[in-house]
Amino acid sequence: MHIMRTSAGRLAYEDIGAGPTVVLLHATLHDHHDFDPILPALTAEHRVIAIDWPGHGASEPNSTITAAGIADTLAEVVTTLELDPAVFIGSSVGGFAAARLALEQPARVAGLVLVNTGGFVRQTPLTRAYCNVYGSNLMARRWLPHSIRNYMKPVTSHDDAVVERAIRVAGTDIGRATYSALWHSFNDPRYDLTGRATEITAPTLIVWGRRDPVLPLRYGSKAHALIPRSELQVLPTGHLPFSSAPEQFLDVVRPFIESAYATPGASPSTK
Repeated sequence: MHIMRTSAGRLAYEDIGAGPTVVLLHATLHDHHDFDPILPALTAEHRVIAIDWPGHGASEPNSTITAAGIADTLAEVVTTLELDPAVFIGSSVGGFAAARLALEQPARVAGLVLVNTGGFVRQTPLTRAYCNVYGSNLMARRWLPHSIRNYMKPVTSHDDAVVERAIRVAGTDIGRATYSALWHSFNDPRYDLTGRATEITAPTLIVWGRRDPVLPLRYGSKAHALIPRSELQVLPTGHLPFSSAPEQFLDVVRPFIESAYATPGASPSTK
């Protein structure tokens, strides 16, 4: 893996393959290995950059990282690597980071693939209470392993490995602190993109696992309604469609990537 210094600590990332660039952005408590089932197909045609967020995977521990901090880190990554417009596949909080990049630096984004992602639900007292409950110490200590299995809805051996890794992280004090910091940060007004979603100009594909209980399909439908000219594809999975149904995921994502790079103004970034 490569290591990059960022304001949130040392960041680990893979940089594999050659061709138009695809950037993979994982979910809370997870790491870049979530994308392993789709990596061979993508690296056959693309330069693929797969990031471990601060406080995750092989990156430096950071138990105070926030969703806004993750988005800031992504902005640092694309600047440091001097990326031309790339396609970003963002899972959960990774999708939020990619969408914010598309809003703040649209010239960096050839296309967005938002996978069961947050940030497109208007913040209300109910959503704030939901995030506070999920981010509570009680949840982190008592119910987090059950929650991980519940939102994953594992059906493959890779899903089982993802669940095992996430539960292992959730069993550490620093893992629980990182999880709680992120969930509480979902109440930050900067995490609510509903007022700016209409400004997203990048081609956008929304892929949603319909069995996800944490971010139900209605949230994907809301994102689709908010983002101009977006497309919504629904797969019969939990929170990580690319892990649970990699071939179905690639069937909808690969043509989108090709189309995004064919769009005028999208100049492929190559290694």
